Amino acid sequence: MNITKPFKRVILTEFFLPLTLLTIGIYHGLMQVIYRAGIIHQNSFAGLNYYQGLTLHGVINALVLTTFFAVAFGHVTISHYLKKEPPRLAYSSSLWLMLLGTVMDAYAMLTGKAQALYTFYAPLKDSPVFYIGTALLIIGSWVAFFGWIKTYIKWKKENPDTKMPLAILGTFVNFTIWVVCTVPAAYSTLILLTPWAAGWVERVNVPLTRMLFWMFGHALVYFWLLPAYIMYYTILPKLAGGKLYSENAGRLAFLLFLILSVPVGVHHQFSEPVFTPGTKLFMAILTFGVALPSFMTAFTIAASLEHAGRKKGARGWLGWMLHLPYFRSDNFLFGYLICGMILFIFGGLSGIVNASYSLNAMVHNTAWIPGHFHMTVAGPVFLSIIGMSLLLYGKLSGKPIQFKLLATIVPYMWMLGMVFFSHGLMAGGLMGEPRRTNLGMTYTNPDSPLFNQHWVPTTTSTLIGGIIMSVAALLYFISFFATAFGKKTQPAVLELPESEPLHPEKPVAILTNLKPWLAVMGVLILFAYIPALNSVFKYSVPVKGQYQIDSPVPENPKPAQKAKQTKSDQHTNAKDHAKAERSLSRVTNLVVLRASSPTSLDEPLLSARLQDTF
Repeated sequence: MNITKPFKRVILTEFFLPLTLLTIGIYHGLMQVIYRAGIIHQNSFAGLNYYQGLTLHGVINALVLTTFFAVAFGHVTISHYLKKEPPRLAYSSSLWLMLLGTVMDAYAMLTGKAQALYTFYAPLKDSPVFYIGTALLIIGSWVAFFGWIKTYIKWKKENPDTKMPLAILGTFVNFTIWVVCTVPAAYSTLILLTPWAAGWVERVNVPLTRMLFWMFGHALVYFWLLPAYIMYYTILPKLAGGKLYSENAGRLAFLLFLILSVPVGVHHQFSEPVFTPGTKLFMAILTFGVALPSFMTAFTIAASLEHAGRKKGARGWLGWMLHLPYFRSDNFLFGYLICGMILFIFGGLSGIVNASYSLNAMVHNTAWIPGHFHMTVAGPVFLSIIGMSLLLYGKLSGKPIQFKLLATIVPYMWMLGMVFFSHGLMAGGLMGEPRRTNLGMTYTNPDSPLFNQHWVPTTTSTLIGGIIMSVAALLYFISFFATAFGKKTQPAVLELPESEPLHPEKPVAILTNLKPWLAVMGVLILFAYIPALNSVFKYSVPVKGQYQIDSPVPENPKPAQKAKQTKSDQHTNAKDHAKAERSLSRVTNLVVLRASSPTSLDEPLLSARLQDTF
């Protein structure tokens, strides 16, 4: 399909800009593993401190890259399947809003005014510039989606008897989830955090900002994933040389994501007492439920790939795996999709651990968490983004892809690095290794009294994986930028590989009508978040009697209580206070001893000492 020059420029910009920023994101990812492995025993390097780098890494990779790609890939999908361009006003204004938001975010992060990581909730405070920039990035993506809706309505009037193509359904489901989950994020950044960060108000409701972020933050995972799922269903079987086993299964999977992706955010907050056990249980059940469309996808795509292998003469139960087009430079995109899918098997299974209330208590806020989500965002998400970006940039620019051999080996090298990287993080997490922390200043610094020798092998494994992944990224950048700055030698076209269905399937009415699914989505969100909001507003009010962490006695007891105290009461309170302080001191000493020497203190002895303390 031929497209207009303005539309083509917009799409190429939405590929080129985030991949250019990705060089910064990858660099700071490498620096993170260098810090954590104890190679650097300081808080900053090259003028940027540890948390600036961690914020740049998270925001660029998890927000900017994924949002720009989702919009660009949506433009391509809508145009390819509907044979129509979106309205120029929509795609142009969308790009300018996202560009402005990205520039504002970059300024805030590079100048040190935004260091609260990509999880931008209180009490950590960023610059108002960062909050407004993030909101503009989000709103810009909405504008693109509204343009696609208008294009689809026009197409549907011209094709009333044609069902919505599977790729279009996946795109609409993805951006419906995105709009719904980013409304609370936009409200939090603009209404709650910006006035607080600007000094216009003194207080902010911390539990509310956290809940609103995770209402957005977990659904964000599916916003990352669904473009990859669209490729798995509509492109991967074609690349493998086969056909899609079941289109209806794909439709059901997308619609299940629609209703289950948003009302699950509180499972990130199991450790927070502000929510009732009932709220946590309900969202835990829904989180387990969201695994169902992933299991369905695994079965459907595996059957499609098996069909491709058997067409080529494969025999035996697993022989088809050996007949797939690995390492073929003329079909390099297959490697990006298949390696991402392999990594996601382990990313999905480890995610089930996080969804469990009891198991989550073991891994919460440990290195296990980034080990898990890197197998998702840096597995199928990242590999599908960079693979498809390279393919489409070459087609839309009319420039042949340079260094195809390098581009072909990138996903396999990246997958190998991810094995070392995520294993190190997850194994360390199971031994209590914290996430986000600059371990090189303490726990992996032999000169520190907090040095922990048990985390040296795990951080070393993470370092090895990070180095391998960085080399793979460098090879990719060589291929991509050589292509981008190469000469045009062929006509520029907008086209996608299309998988054919293996056999005709009877249309199922419920799978071709979004309205009932949207209604169920709304009901589940209300059921999940009305009790959650009620808890937030009920339990996040200021406490009249303030407590300090080192004292069981409130600093400012109620006046009525103070007036009624007798001398005997005061003497008793003083004795209780002194006893509590002694107990706290003994517990603190035992905990420090246990943390600094995890194998030297007998567990029964520790338990006995704690009982003696109280």
